[in-house]
Amino acid sequence: MPIIGNIIKKAIELTDTLSDEVSPHDAQLNVLKNILKKAKDTAFGQHYNFEEILASDNIQQEFTRRVPPHDYDKMAREWWHRTLEGEEDVTWPGKPSYFALSSGTTSNSKHIPVTDDLLAALRSTAIQQILSLSEFDLPPEFFEKQIMMLGSSTHLKEKDGHLEGEISGISASTIPFWFDIYYKPGKEISGIDDWDERIQRIAEKARDWDIGSLSGIPAWIELMLKRVIEYHGVNTIHDIWPNLMVYTSGGVALEPYKKSLEKLLAHPLIYIDTYLASEGFLAYQSRPDTKSMKLSLENGIYFEFVPFEEKNMQEDGTVRPDAEVHTIDEVEENRNYVLLISTVTGAWRYMIGDTVQFTDKARCEIEITGRTKFFLNVVGSQLSVHQMEKAILHLNEKYNLDIKEFIVAAVKREDGEYIHHWYLGCDSCADNKEMSVALDENLQENNKNYKVARSKALKAVEVTMIPSDIFYDWSEATKKKGGQVKIPRVMKEEQFLEWEEFVKSKLQAS
Repeated sequence: MPIIGNIIKKAIELTDTLSDEVSPHDAQLNVLKNILKKAKDTAFGQHYNFEEILASDNIQQEFTRRVPPHDYDKMAREWWHRTLEGEEDVTWPGKPSYFALSSGTTSNSKHIPVTDDLLAALRSTAIQQILSLSEFDLPPEFFEKQIMMLGSSTHLKEKDGHLEGEISGISASTIPFWFDIYYKPGKEISGIDDWDERIQRIAEKARDWDIGSLSGIPAWIELMLKRVIEYHGVNTIHDIWPNLMVYTSGGVALEPYKKSLEKLLAHPLIYIDTYLASEGFLAYQSRPDTKSMKLSLENGIYFEFVPFEEKNMQEDGTVRPDAEVHTIDEVEENRNYVLLISTVTGAWRYMIGDTVQFTDKARCEIEITGRTKFFLNVVGSQLSVHQMEKAILHLNEKYNLDIKEFIVAAVKREDGEYIHHWYLGCDSCADNKEMSVALDENLQENNKNYKVARSKALKAVEVTMIPSDIFYDWSEATKKKGGQVKIPRVMKEEQFLEWEEFVKSKLQAS
């Protein structure tokens, strides 16, 4: 009988029942007041006079009026370079012990301060997510199983008096000692820098563990599961981990991977999505009957929402200083917003790069609809990554395919006309021309701007089907493999030409 599991489950259910939720407006106003008070004596707080903002009749409105929007480049150029050089009290009190090295898709060189307050906020939101498991009707024995957290290496690099690494590696390296019994693959294996070597060690140790849940980027989780299955010569991962029940994803849309993931399972998993970035733990799926995620409104992040419209955006894709801005109580459902966050890591009105839609305003639930720099709009097609992923799912369902990865660019032909060239990662055969027509028809049917573009400046759509492994080889060659690394979806023409040369070289070598 799972005695400990029963105790933990009942404690979670009781705590979730007793928790009192404040209104979204009050929660966010409290967060803003707290972070302004804590940062008022920093260089940033004095520059923008946080004391006067706190004394105003409408703190939210005055904060928006006084402090301009920042993207990473502006934040780093004007402020964070001083923090990185060792200066204290720049945008947040003190000097951070860690810097998160972003391996995102829009920059290869981000250094984001990770403060003690941020780490505390990450843990608080993680606890809230754990409490929400009471909604998923999990058996008591689940709460005694181990968690496979496949993140970045916990071997952090020391530089100029601080430690550097990806946020998942920093988080794993700072987990409390009492969690060690649940956390796998453990700090020793997680500290291995080489991803393939780390996965090999996981495969070798897999039978020693009783894994109940997985956490990580879908592409790398899938490759890890395949390696474990191959190493032990079994049919599914449940032959090794029979009690595996839950998969917590994050940062990447899970839906394109489900079909291929489920080929590795003996029975379905419960899928729970999260929204974790280097700058904070923004949202998590809190109930089973939705794919949307609940914003974390009380844990060190103040949210603002800018309607994703041309009038609010500058030519470089950043938010205009005079952009229309909404607070949590002013948003509308089914409208695209650019997300601005102010956080306990010293990011202020910071454009994280994602666009979101509210699917349930009362519950403060969102879905990520794309990246501000990943809207394909060279010829007015206005395609979001969210729409692209839906079109790929349509192809998978219609033709019984397992396309998980894709890259697309608007490319100018020799005659001066533009086309969209797609590379689709698929390990089953499909005809390029047939996929071109089907993809084009689906996008025209579901996006009126794209349909107009196809009748004017966008002259054709081309699809090239390639093995999925080429995408992962590209990631390894240009960044690194595993961890929080994400495959770019939309490329500018110059990078796309480099990608095409890489694909040709891989195909010729095979």
